[in-house]
Amino acid sequence: MSLLQVLTLLSALAFLYYGISCLISPFMRHEFERFGLTDHRVLTGVLEIAGALGLLLGLLYPIFGIMASAGLTILMLLGFLVRIKIKDGFIRAFPALFFMLLNLWILCGFLSLQ
Repeated sequence: MSLLQVLTLLSALAFLYYGISCLISPFMRHEFERFGLTDHRVLTGVLEIAGALGLLLGLLYPIFGIMASAGLTILMLLGFLVRIKIKDGFIRAFPALFFMLLNLWILCGFLSLQ
């Protein structure tokens, strides 16, 4: 199994977990209230789940991996910016930055397969 495949699987599992959490977790409901994004919680969860499934599908059909990793990179950039805007500090913003960079790396990996 290649490094790209391993990182893609790890990212997909993380986004499946957080996407489902966005939809059902009281903690995530509270977090989105704190972010001032209550109306975007369900959309974010659905996009994270769709991105995770797209990453998995990308292991068979790289075009889906390209689209999913690009979308998740943008989603995590926005998440990072929200954390900075509400002054959460770098430590609390770091997971969004990490997953943004990870999915950017995955995107480059999928592009190299084309």
